[in-house]
Order: sequence, then C-alpha cells, then structure tokens
Amino acid sequence: MDGGLRNSLEAYWMPFTANRQFKAAPRLFVAAKDMHYTTADGRQVLDGIAGLWCCNAGHGRQKIVDAVSRQVAELDYSPAFQMGHPKAFELASRLAGLMAGDLDHVFFTNSGSESVETALKIALAYHRIRGEGHRTRLIGREKGYHGVNFGGMSVGGIPANRRMFGTLLAGVDHIRHTHNVPGNEFARGLPPNGAELADDLERLCALHDPSTIAAVIVEPVAGSAGVILPPKGYLERLRAICDRHGILLIFDEVITGFGRLGAPFAANYFGVQPDIVTTAKGLTSGVVPMGAVFVRKEIHDAFMTGPEHLIEFFHGYTYSGHPLACAAGLAALDIYEEEELLTRASRIGALWADTMHGLRDARHVIDIRTLGLIAAIELEPIAGAPTKRAFTAFLKAYEKGLLIRTTGDIIALSPPLIISEEQIATMAETLREVLGELD
Repeated sequence: MDGGLRNSLEAYWMPFTANRQFKAAPRLFVAAKDMHYTTADGRQVLDGIAGLWCCNAGHGRQKIVDAVSRQVAELDYSPAFQMGHPKAFELASRLAGLMAGDLDHVFFTNSGSESVETALKIALAYHRIRGEGHRTRLIGREKGYHGVNFGGMSVGGIPANRRMFGTLLAGVDHIRHTHNVPGNEFARGLPPNGAELADDLERLCALHDPSTIAAVIVEPVAGSAGVILPPKGYLERLRAICDRHGILLIFDEVITGFGRLGAPFAANYFGVQPDIVTTAKGLTSGVVPMGAVFVRKEIHDAFMTGPEHLIEFFHGYTYSGHPLACAAGLAALDIYEEEELLTRASRIGALWADTMHGLRDARHVIDIRTLGLIAAIELEPIAGAPTKRAFTAFLKAYEKGLLIRTTGDIIALSPPLIISEEQIATMAETLREVLGELD
C-alpha cells in the first residue's frame, strides 16, 4: 500500500475494531450484491453475518435502491417535530400489522441504541403519568447487549462495554444470564435446562421491592454475547413474574426482528407478549439507518391525556422517521413479503442446524448453538490469550472468502435470509478448513 493511502486511513477512528491491526492490514469492501461483498482487490466474500445482523434481504436489492433514489429526489427531509410525511405513517401501520398482539404503536429512531434509550424512557414516563413515579428501577441481564448509549450500557451486561465509563445510570440491576447451563451443550433450538433462571427476577424483587421496578429488558436471543438461547419456558416465566409485580417487559429485538428466527419477530416466534419491543437493523435491510420501538396500545394511550395542543412525550430525534429510511423500510417490507423471507428460516432452519452441528467434531469446538438462521460455534480459548483463537479464525475466514463475526471466543453466524442451500454448505466447508488451521 502506498504512503498516501496508508495515511488516509488514520483519520477514521473505527468502532468496535482493533484499529492498529486493521490499519496495518486493511480489509476494505468496495461493492456488494445479494450474498457477496467485493473487496478492494476484487475478491468475492460470502456474507455470513448479514452485514452486521442487518442486511436480511441481502445486498444491492434493486427495489430498495429505486425507492431510496426516488425519495431523495422527491422529499429529501421533512421536519420530525410537529410535521410529518406520508411514508412515516404508512410504514408505522405496516409494521404494526406484523407485530404480535396489541403492540400497535410505533416510535421511530435511527438505531438500536436509540431504540433502547427510547424504550427505557417510555417505561419510566408511563409509570410516572399513571401515578407510580416511584417505579424508577431498571433491570437488565448479565451478558445482555442493548447498544452503546448510557441507558443501554447500564442495563447491558457485557463487562468490556461498561468498564471504562464510570458508574453509568443509578438504580439498575441485573438478573443472571443463561449461558453454559449444564446439559444444554450442542443445543438445536431451545435448550432444555434453565427456565428457573428467570426466577432470579424474584430475587431482585425481594431485594429492591417490586414496586420500585419500572421495567425488565432482555434480548429474546442474546446475540452480541455469542448467541445465547433462552431455555424452554424461560421467557414465559419472565413474563409471568413481570405480570405478578406490575413490571413492564421489554424485548430487545434489534437482532431477532424481521425474520431471523423464522417469524416476523421473536415475540411471534415464542408466543410471549412483551409490553415494548425495540427494533432496528433488518427494518431497512441495513440500507438506511433506522430503528423503531413498538408499544402496547395501553401504554400509548396513557400518554394521550390533557390539552390536545401540548406535547405528550418530550422525546425524539431530528431524523425520526426520515423520508429515505421510510422509503427503504417500505421497500424492504415488500421484498420480505414477496419472497416470504420473514418465515424462510422456519423452512431451512433444520438444514441450517444439521449443517452447523456437523462441525461438532472440528478442532477446538466446545459447543454449537442454533436457532432459526443463527448459529454460534464456541471455541476453546487459548490459555492466557482469550479471544485470540476466534479472532484468528475471523482473519483466516476472510482470506478464504467468508465473512464471520466473533465475540470472545465464539463465532457468530447470521447470514442474509436469502442464503441458498449450496451457500450454507460452502460456509460450513470453509469453517471446517479454518478451524483445522488454528493453533
């Protein structure tokens, strides 16, 4: 690489990246189509993680490209406060039609992190306007990931994301995670053991007094911590405890939303009704940043009181319901519907699970977990060098033409929902080669 290009890399401080390693040996994508990225040196790389859990319809979908192109020429921006544009209302209506139960009101954000902050604020404000302003405590879960803003970090439970940023929000506690429960190794679908871990919420209720707790937030499937699956009956048990104590249950579906499990949302898949749902990523198939928060009708309507000329909820973003994002979201929903992508994982999930679990005998593999079109391949760490083995696997896979994601010593896979049976086989073959070459 010439000195000019090398120097041009320095200005960009990259997120969640080993910056020095990257800039010494850059991995640059210059194009993408369907299931593949094109690198700066012209190689094709199979996308094993849907960009970053978000490009559910694949890349370069012409319907979305055309919709965004038309929109930027017609209406590039519309004020989000006290004004609106038709596509925001159309998208909200279509989204509400996909969600389970009476989660029929939608608040638009620009990312999963913003969706979480919005959901937490709605929960706190809801209790206050109902005369229960003493409900201020928020409960997250160990190993949970809820974005990178202060609220999300506070309820999140990944130590590396928290340790450098002080005490975070006060009045937050965490229930236990569901990782490494004995008897759940190599689970295909929901693991059988550990539903009783939901009862840890009762411990926190006894400690803090349940009347002080506003909401519990969990990922139905914990993605960023390494595809940690809920044991059978766990989410139902959590719902029952929240009902018993008047606590709101928030599902963070930034990863599980829009077909990842074989249903539109995890709430549909598990048949468990949360009070609030956060989404982003697959909402526009990753084309334009956008997030959304679904709330139950009862919660929304509680705000709609007092003089009609007054603002009911003092919260929002300059780019809430941005016209380009709405256009991309509507086009993505069209593709999901026309190609039945929101349920495709239910049709190819068995093949996916069989293929991924076929790597059980590969070198260094200590666990494999699958659900829908998600998989985790957990590797034995190198003594004294945690994360190094999985990061080496990431680099080797990239050189062999496969994009994977690693967290700790776990390989996480979540391909676009359009993946073919042949491409699933290619992913597994490449991973077997990679694992065989690891120290």
